[in-house]
Amino acid sequence: MTQPVPPIVVMGVSGSGKSTVGAALAQRLRAPFADADTFHPEANIAKMAAGHELNDDDRDPWLQAVGEWLTRHTDGGVISCSALKRKYRDQLRLHCPDTEFVGLNGAPELIARRLGARRGHFMPRSLLKSQFETLEPLGPDEAGIVVDIDQPVDAIVDGVMAHLTERLSGA
Repeated sequence: MTQPVPPIVVMGVSGSGKSTVGAALAQRLRAPFADADTFHPEANIAKMAAGHELNDDDRDPWLQAVGEWLTRHTDGGVISCSALKRKYRDQLRLHCPDTEFVGLNGAPELIARRLGARRGHFMPRSLLKSQFETLEPLGPDEAGIVVDIDQPVDAIVDGVMAHLTERLSGA
């Protein structure tokens, strides 16, 4: 891609492939990548590991840290971040209005299987239902694309790249 790409947030519920897709997209774009899970305060990690949902107050400092990362990468960067609610995405856009979102969409059964197979992560499978209940899909007025995760990572990245090319060309 020849022109600069705005920061990109790869969003979705836990187990949807945010980190995998985000890292692959960043590699394709030759852009920095960050996983927003690493920005959580220890108290948030402990709360989720104990099987308790985060509330908006818990998420606020985390979203602030993610937003600060976006501010440092206005010339391009990819971060994986659940960004489940519109108001969370609005908070991130306060830091960087040009942020593009990639919403990862998949069947709850597929994502539950992925979570069940994942080892060494603080997010328990028991919280998946609450994440789906919290999820507010991208609105038609939000910059971004929603992609189906039931396809190879390269196909997902190809679709996102086509979207970015079209969007940035003004088509």
